[in-house]
Amino acid sequence: MDNSLNDGNNGQFDSVIDKLKECSAEDIIFPNYLPNRDVIIDIVGIIRNILFPGYFEKLKPEAEASGYNFDALLADVYERLRGQICRALMHESPVSGICDEDADSRSSQITREFIQKIPELRRILITDVEAALDGDPAASSKHEIIFAYPGIYTISVYRIAHELHLLDVPLIPRIMAEHAHSVTGIDIHPGAQIGHHFFIDHGTGVVIGETTTIGNYVKLYQGVTLGALSTRGGRSLRGKKRHPTLEDEVTVYSSTSILGGDTVIGKGAVIGSNAFITRSVPAGMRVSIKTPELDMRDLSSRNEK
Repeated sequence: MDNSLNDGNNGQFDSVIDKLKECSAEDIIFPNYLPNRDVIIDIVGIIRNILFPGYFEKLKPEAEASGYNFDALLADVYERLRGQICRALMHESPVSGICDEDADSRSSQITREFIQKIPELRRILITDVEAALDGDPAASSKHEIIFAYPGIYTISVYRIAHELHLLDVPLIPRIMAEHAHSVTGIDIHPGAQIGHHFFIDHGTGVVIGETTTIGNYVKLYQGVTLGALSTRGGRSLRGKKRHPTLEDEVTVYSSTSILGGDTVIGKGAVIGSNAFITRSVPAGMRVSIKTPELDMRDLSSRNEK
């Protein structure tokens, strides 16, 4: 076995190293003040411990909520999140022009504002749990939904990331959202606006784009895409309404695509499976694909030959 690679470079890779350093000076290999992805994922876990007390602790506390250690958890969130926001702001400094002192001050203020929103986050997440319990006959309890449903996991991470997005925190909301995406297969951009009592049944393959607006009591099934008609314009489309609006009490069944910023699905509409929607649907309508004709052939006689 060749052990030369274990004996150090000894000059044999100097030309490769020089080329790597030259490339790294021109691209994003060594960005300044990049937030730590692992720390951000840990922060999500701590916030979920606060939102759903006792569910995700490694050692399950038996105490009631009145005795739960919210103080320590909030202090931990504050210190960790403030540090990561500060790094994210500094990372953006070539664009924003923010200095070290400003980043530290802003990150502290942003973190305090976010923590003030946690009680409201918990209130709206409870409505999402209720929507899952009401909408899924297979659900046995709220506890099962909180513990096990991928839709609730992704929605909870989305709601955390969305609040940070509203506070103009760079990078971190997207890191959180993409972590949830990697875990569940549900992709919700933190910029999307989603009302209360939101339920994603099964969930795998759901995509909800950045400028999507979703009302209250909306239910989506697996494989639903709420996307843009075209992204050929690239960054020139940034900030424009590219994704659809779903009004209150809309249900969208599996493997349906609803596309376009001008597309509005009216209140109470039901969109059947496998539909491809690029224009608005009035309130109270049911849209479905006609059932294809099945071609059934008896193969038994062929098998007997």
